[in-house]
Amino acid sequence: MSCVGMLDWGIGGLGCYRLLKRARPRTPVLYWSDTGAVPYGKLPRRELARRVERVIERLATLGATHVVVACNAASTVLSEIDAALPTLGTIEAARFAVPRSLRGTLAVIGGARTVRSGLHRRLLERRHLRVVSRIAQPLSGHIEGGRVGSAQYHADLARIVKPLRGADAVLLACTHYPAIAGDLRAALGADVPLLDPAAALVAQALSRFGASHRAGPDRFMTTGSPSAMRAAAQHAWGVTLPRCERATLR
Repeated sequence: MSCVGMLDWGIGGLGCYRLLKRARPRTPVLYWSDTGAVPYGKLPRRELARRVERVIERLATLGATHVVVACNAASTVLSEIDAALPTLGTIEAARFAVPRSLRGTLAVIGGARTVRSGLHRRLLERRHLRVVSRIAQPLSGHIEGGRVGSAQYHADLARIVKPLRGADAVLLACTHYPAIAGDLRAALGADVPLLDPAAALVAQALSRFGASHRAGPDRFMTTGSPSAMRAAAQHAWGVTLPRCERATLR
């Protein structure tokens, strides 16, 4: 693994970034935040597929050798693109995040595009599980915008979680949600497991892409505001990013 490109619309993928760096601290990462684009969940499917394809092409020109798509919305269209680099997404990783021994009701929370795609339901209901899905769209916006802890955030969280109480486990189908795991546990009940595909995604990447033979600096790029990216990373994850570069698609 020479250089891992990591793609998310915003800073949700930093959870995956932290896991990768803990496992392979010498592996250079090129993180691309695409907040300068229309939110991925709001782009028409064909436009989203082309956008993801173009970003991967750009990451290749910047030196990435492999790509981790740390975004569920973007991952819903990976089967429809001609990726310039070997690429892994979050949807398939959910298969490994959900224990084979789990029975009963699995709740899936995610953005509108992710939930409406039905990919997690089709992937997991073949097991002895009842899969129920809940669109939790405002949560990623609150996390990205630094509004965690606000009255509106708590109201939205309570509304989203209320129908899911009693589930046997909850799958976090958005990479932003682990940043509010404590609030989710408090709202759902401490005994309800939160299943995060990020660890499985990173494990897949490390296994499939191989070991890095060179160390190098990480780069953080955004098509949006570099200062806003740094602020969001600090607020959501407690991560102080180095200089963030302004990115463009050529």
